[in-house]
Amino acid sequence: MPFTRLQLARLLRSSLAVGCLLSLAACNASAAGRSPIPPANADVALAAKPGRQTAVFAGGCFWGTQSVFERVKGVLSTTVGYSGGSATTATYDQVTTETTGHAESVEVVYDPSKITYGQLLRIFFSVAHDPTQLNRQGPDVGASYRSVIFYANKDQQRIAQAYIAQLDAAKVFPKPIVTQVTPLIAFYRAEDYHQDYALHNPDNPYILVCDRPKIEALKEQFPDLFVDYKGH
Repeated sequence: MPFTRLQLARLLRSSLAVGCLLSLAACNASAAGRSPIPPANADVALAAKPGRQTAVFAGGCFWGTQSVFERVKGVLSTTVGYSGGSATTATYDQVTTETTGHAESVEVVYDPSKITYGQLLRIFFSVAHDPTQLNRQGPDVGASYRSVIFYANKDQQRIAQAYIAQLDAAKVFPKPIVTQVTPLIAFYRAEDYHQDYALHNPDNPYILVCDRPKIEALKEQFPDLFVDYKGH
């Protein structure tokens, strides 16, 4: 049975830490040192006035996905949580049983006058995760770690579907994209200890291996959109 992420984090603090870190190094090898993927051909223009819109993405461990999006210029707030299942099963202990239908997700609230939905998708596919891995990301295995775009409206659905088709047609990735595009029914906030976990635990071996490279890739590939997030 695969380790839960918290079990893995404890294991990595043990005497086996060095060996485990080496074995997990492939977790983000695809994001580091890579050029950014092409922008979305189908996108909306920047809004004329500041506002607030919401996007929800799932791409493996929500610690890492949040650590990327909270450092994107134009993003106003991020929250980790669960989407795809019911309110009664939206707890970490239940989600890790892989029986709830939930995916670990991140709610991204952004200013559409500063960044577009297509730009958020570009970051999601470029550095936040590997969209060709089915029901896993790196060492995390199971449907709760699947790649999903939970769209909130028809524009988001149209842009997401068109972008996936564009990237697949251009063979940007060595394998087909497996990201699901599904309507957002509900987003349930995760437990407090999961919020900004990577920010509050920067020396955790799991964060160093699986999440820190995503932040570095964001800074390298999207310097104009990178902000050095320090928390609230």
